[in-house]
Amino acid sequence: MASKKYYAVLHGRETGIFTSWAECEKQIKGFSGAVYKSFKTRREAEEALGMIEQLSILPINEDGMKWQEITEKIIPATELILDSVCVDASCIGNPGDVEYRGMYTATREVIFHKRPMQNGTNNLGEFLAIVHALAHLKKQGSDLPIYSDSETAIIWVSNKKVRTTLIQDTSNQEIFNLVERALNWLKNNEYVNPILKWNTLDWGEIPADFGRK
Repeated sequence: MASKKYYAVLHGRETGIFTSWAECEKQIKGFSGAVYKSFKTRREAEEALGMIEQLSILPINEDGMKWQEITEKIIPATELILDSVCVDASCIGNPGDVEYRGMYTATREVIFHKRPMQNGTNNLGEFLAIVHALAHLKKQGSDLPIYSDSETAIIWVSNKKVRTTLIQDTSNQEIFNLVERALNWLKNNEYVNPILKWNTLDWGEIPADFGRK
């Protein structure tokens, strides 16, 4: 007789502990960025889930526990919705000085712009831009979709965690502080805005692009 397993779902349709693969699979199958792991005992599953959920920035391997992550390639949108917000980041060097901004797609009106921050990466800037847009639109009570041309940033937002290899030090404290705030915002807020992959091939550069390529 096979031993009983407990499945801890960190990110899925529902999170928590499930006592059968069938129930676990319902939460992760077809869910982009789902993260889960099986354990032999409920206590191990609960302890692991509790420990991971307390982390602001989740490493891929914490204390030897390798969580299984399901990722699905994000397909660029096929229909452009002009009534939307688009975001982008620019990094001079990578790492280097990074800034980001968001604008209304139809009018090209800039609605927010974060000045350059030292020793960051483009992916971190793209991530912060999406979360900034989500927070801005929530304050406005708006359900407008958000476009980003960064598949990595979209996955990070969906997973509510950041996987960066950038080493944190005094030079980039500002950007890491913002990342922690953004992750806390995602953890404590619900949003209805679709986050869509900008179709660069068909539509050209995203309007929020800084034009520095």
